Parts: sequence; C-alpha cells; structure tokens
Amino acid sequence: MPHSWDPDRYLTFADERGRPFVELLARIDATAPSTVVDLGCGPGNMTDLLAQRWQAARVVGIDASAAMIARARSRGSAVDYRVDDVATWTAPEPVDVLVSHATLQWVPDHLELLPGLVGQVTPGGWFAFGVPANFDEPSHTLREELAAEAPYAEQTAGVASPQAFDAATYLHALTGLGCTVDAWETTYLHQLSGPDPVFTWISGTSARPTLAALDAELRPRFEAELKRRLDAAYEATPAGVVLPFRRVFVVARTPHP
Repeated sequence: MPHSWDPDRYLTFADERGRPFVELLARIDATAPSTVVDLGCGPGNMTDLLAQRWQAARVVGIDASAAMIARARSRGSAVDYRVDDVATWTAPEPVDVLVSHATLQWVPDHLELLPGLVGQVTPGGWFAFGVPANFDEPSHTLREELAAEAPYAEQTAGVASPQAFDAATYLHALTGLGCTVDAWETTYLHQLSGPDPVFTWISGTSARPTLAALDAELRPRFEAELKRRLDAAYEATPAGVVLPFRRVFVVARTPHP
C-alpha cells in the first residue's frame, strides 16, 4: 500500500537519528573514493556528512520519496540527489562507497538484494548499512496490535511494515559473498521530551504507513488510543521518556580481484 514520507516529521529527532549514521560512517576506512552513494538518503541531512568527509568524491543521494528528495535538494549542497526505488536501483558504474542507513528494513526480502548491491561496489570498495532491530519493543508491537483490532484492521491490512535481521545473519550472508565484514549491534537509550514523544518518533517512521492507511474518521481515534498505550508503556522519568532503540550495523569490504 503506497504511502508518503514527511521530511519535517522525520527531522523532529534529527540528532538522535543521525548519531547511528555517524558511528557507521566512522567505521568505513575509505581514503579517496571517487563515487559515494547514499541509498535511501531521506532529507539529505546525513548525506551532507558524506560530502564533507570525501570532498573530492562525487556524492549521489537516492530515495524513492519525491518529498524527501525535494527537501534534500533545498539544502543547496553539491550532492546529486535523485528519485529512484532502492529495491531496483542500479548504479551506472561501480561505486567506491555504498552507504544505506535505516532504509533496507523497508525493502521486503532485502537479503536477496545483497549480492546485487555488493556487485555494484568496486573491488576493495565499501558497502555499509544500518537497520533498526527493535521490532519486539512496545513502540512496534503496540501499533501492530492496535492496527489488527476493529475497526482499524480492514483499512490497515497489508500496510508496509519494517523488517530486519540480526548482525550475525548479515555477517554470514556477506562473508559468503567474499566480503570482509565488521558487524555489530548497539542499543541506544534515547531520552525524549515533549508531549507524546514516542508517538512523535514512530509517526515519522515505522507507524507512518499505518497512519496513512487510515481515513480521516479513524485516524484521530487510532492516534489517541496509540498515544494512550505508548504513554503507559514508556513512563516519564527524571531522564525523560527513555526509548530503548537497538540497531544493527554492517561494514563490508568487497573482495579484491
């Protein structure tokens, strides 16, 4: 079921969403790449970091959302932003560094894409990505449970839902392709503030397809009930509302000829 992305909502927690990208980037040991691609670049705030690190490289940002690409282009950077489907994207020529952050979880059966993605990286080049791994947390399970209830189930059936694997699964898949792989997992404890902060967080990402599927009558009811359940699951503390967020990171170097 198609849905759109809202750059403003996504950027509400830009610092928290950006930190994993920075930590992934730090483990890429490329020195002077000619071409760098950000697959699933979103609004471009993190893609700019690639251009800052490798200033001599041609940096390309790819995203399926026209709204995200429009926001990225408005930043006025030298990055070449293009609308394209991550699942079917093909590089016109091999790239030296291919990065994908918080994107592959939206691509069904994305393990099957790994051989093709690795094949688009130059020998001895770098393929690095990160995906969420918190799908058993209340931020996901409460949304799924509520969406499966009446009267919402009829409208939310078949909506896109993120899915990813653990670090070991990606390590074995990429090692099997001849790559040298560094894979790890980190659980962040995001300290959120403001009204309904967990709902605000997920409404820009994992919950957006569900919310977009609901009509104007049901959506406010759904949002109010989901906020109530999330507030009960994530209580305010002196540190704020703490949102545990586990992520998987993978940095693979493709085999030399």
